[in-house]
Amino acid sequence: MSDISLAFALGLSFTWTHRIILPNKLSIYYQLRQDVAMSVNAAIEVRGLSKKYGAKTAVDGIDLTVERGEIFALLGPNGAGKTTTVEILEGYRKASSGDVRVLGFDPATKGNAVQRWRNQIGIVLQSTSDAADLSVLETISHYANYYENPRDVEQVIDEVGLRGKVNAKARELSGGQRRRLDVALGIIGSPELLFLDEPTTGFDPEARRSFWELIRVLKAEGTTILLTTHYLDEAQALADRVGVINNGKILEIATPQTLGGRNHAPAKVTWLENGVTNQIHTQDPTAEVLKLSQRFNGQIPELEVLRPNLEEIYLKMIGEIR
Repeated sequence: MSDISLAFALGLSFTWTHRIILPNKLSIYYQLRQDVAMSVNAAIEVRGLSKKYGAKTAVDGIDLTVERGEIFALLGPNGAGKTTTVEILEGYRKASSGDVRVLGFDPATKGNAVQRWRNQIGIVLQSTSDAADLSVLETISHYANYYENPRDVEQVIDEVGLRGKVNAKARELSGGQRRRLDVALGIIGSPELLFLDEPTTGFDPEARRSFWELIRVLKAEGTTILLTTHYLDEAQALADRVGVINNGKILEIATPQTLGGRNHAPAKVTWLENGVTNQIHTQDPTAEVLKLSQRFNGQIPELEVLRPNLEEIYLKMIGEIR
């Protein structure tokens, strides 16, 4: 069978480039399979990603796909491989092995080609300390000059809630205000893909809710967002899907509602009776509530029906609770 016949028999498409570069049947098969596997529609596509530091394996052969336009939250304890994975996707660290595509581009690429790619991404690091002597307005305006299609500087200042500090120097900002400036610098370039590393650290509850609204606006505009956070309510509120990583491996990828079988987990029904709080765990809370309603003539004292929240499921998955 010819190389071309083999490809068609496998149901694969290819270009003549494959035929020239990979003349033997086996090589052509594996290259074609790889090309098909890496989705052109994904914002991030990772296959078999590993990162080793000497004898220590920080990331252990993970697969990950983030679709364009979605908010994906990567969750994991400190030392789980989360930060290393994100730094590889951002192009700050080189993988030991595996295939990585971010907006169709290999982040490990060097040279002039990387600059256009960097114009398409925004990064909010966990902590930064640059441009401390510039004002908020000067800092954001300065960063805007690096991009081909920046957002309006004044609009970004309003979006991150720094209008009252527009003339303050970066070093004069509080921790939460500095974090807002970091976010402004991450979104000023109108990125197709935004990396958010613990973006609301130091925010008060009101500021966090305002930031969530900004993220929803960015998503509505078509921005893909990869979020890392230790706030499980933040992942619950924002993410279309979540992935849990621990010991360098992806444990599961699912929606916040279904992670770890959360949607099928037994519900806890509690009520007050004779001054004592009673509780049962049941797969059919509706039936139990009907029984209690009949017993109490429709008025069940201090009734609560709860399923495990995302934090409980997450902690169980990483072994913090049993």
